[in-house]
Amino acid sequence: MRIQHQFLLYHSLFLLFLTATTLVSPSHGDLGKCHPSDFKALMKMKNYITMSDVYSSWFQNTDCCNWIGIQCDSKTNRIGGIHLFIGDIDGQIPPSVGDLSHLTALTLNHFKNVTGPIPQSITKLKHLEVLDLGDMSLSGPVPHFLNQLTLLTRLDLSKNQFSGSIPPNLSDLKNIISIHLDGNKLTGSIPESFGKFTGTVLDLYLGRNKLTGRVPKFLGALNGAIDLSRNKLIGDASFLINPNHSFIDLSKNEFEFDLSKVKFPKDLNIFDISHNKIFGGIPDEIKNLESLYTLKVGYNRLCGKIPTGGIMKRFKSTSFFHNKCLCGTPLTISCKKN
Repeated sequence: MRIQHQFLLYHSLFLLFLTATTLVSPSHGDLGKCHPSDFKALMKMKNYITMSDVYSSWFQNTDCCNWIGIQCDSKTNRIGGIHLFIGDIDGQIPPSVGDLSHLTALTLNHFKNVTGPIPQSITKLKHLEVLDLGDMSLSGPVPHFLNQLTLLTRLDLSKNQFSGSIPPNLSDLKNIISIHLDGNKLTGSIPESFGKFTGTVLDLYLGRNKLTGRVPKFLGALNGAIDLSRNKLIGDASFLINPNHSFIDLSKNEFEFDLSKVKFPKDLNIFDISHNKIFGGIPDEIKNLESLYTLKVGYNRLCGKIPTGGIMKRFKSTSFFHNKCLCGTPLTISCKKN
């Protein structure tokens, strides 16, 4: 009788354990296409942060492939993308995001109540190609360990509170196409290594920081947009005005060079060198640039005559004011002969 009683007791405890386990961990059928390990990682994320009602679909016993902001691979059903940019999220980036082993894109945007550093667990995402954490309140240094995300093509940490210097080892990212570090509190100089990216195209946005020093010559070889605006950079940056760049914003620095000696690229779209110490004149060839629609050269030390012609009517935005001795349309100032 005693043996039978113990068997019944153990059997009852085992059934109780199975019931409790079922309540805590839903079956794969309850999860639909969602992989159990991905579901577990997402639930850890949800419990780590506070999410508004917009994310009410993030709920126990449901298919995470149907959750708002979640993208599953059609063949493997593993989570390949997280794209969250609506509603409200409070807290810090959950370390459990590193457990989503098949993630190729992580986008968290416009959440001003997301604070703190980027967790190092993110380096476990060996398939990650897009890391977009823009327009939040992340702080601390830009992590050196980001160079371990070897497949990364886009890095966007813009509009945060990152401080300190730019990690030179970001140039280790062999597949990188675009880097956005603008709108932070970064200090120091632009790393010399940034001129040695191996990719064929690179958009580099470093504007609205506190960067100092001279621009590395190697940056002239980059292909794509370049934004160095609103820093404290000095010296001759004319080498950046070349056929590699169609978008050039050097405004609000302390650059000094002779604009009249610059040869403009034919495909130039946006050109802003306002609020510097640039001298010389505006080359007449600029009126032949059919792709150019923004030209801002105000608040410099330029002299001479402003090129006239149909190009002036095509511009969406222009600025010539507050120079040493520029004259002519559209300033309506007469050019006096010396």
